[in-house]
Amino acid sequence: MNRLTLAEVEDTARAAHAGQTDKAGRPYAEHLRAVAEGVRARGGDDEQIAAAWLHDSVEDDALSARWLEEAALSRRTKDIVLAVTKRAGEPPEAYAGRILTTPGALLVKESDLAHNADPARLAVLDEDTRRRLTEKYARMRTLLGLSGEESD
Repeated sequence: MNRLTLAEVEDTARAAHAGQTDKAGRPYAEHLRAVAEGVRARGGDDEQIAAAWLHDSVEDDALSARWLEEAALSRRTKDIVLAVTKRAGEPPEAYAGRILTTPGALLVKESDLAHNADPARLAVLDEDTRRRLTEKYARMRTLLGLSGEESD
């Protein structure tokens, strides 16, 4: 089976999230691009970059778990996407544990957290939301063993 190219994965992710915006009201595809670029900049491989493009697709119901399972992607890419997909009612510790035990997933989540915690992105949010998200991202970084502040 021929695997989807990175360009095809990007096109699929952009189409799946078309019309969606992030908490700051920006097109959601900007977040996906930033996470994929962050993975690339951190030395990630094509399977991790593909997972970065798709990292929120199942969680946000932009693509189904069945689509992911049947997609022409490597098992590793699928496993990374599933690892970083939050499950309803799941404790943060269990979520972090799954990421840590899935080869390649930590780099994708690190890039996701770095973009989510970008001060420029957070600056446009109200103070309560900004504080809540900053604490949430810092806690996840701690659970994942990611030390210090991110510098992108």
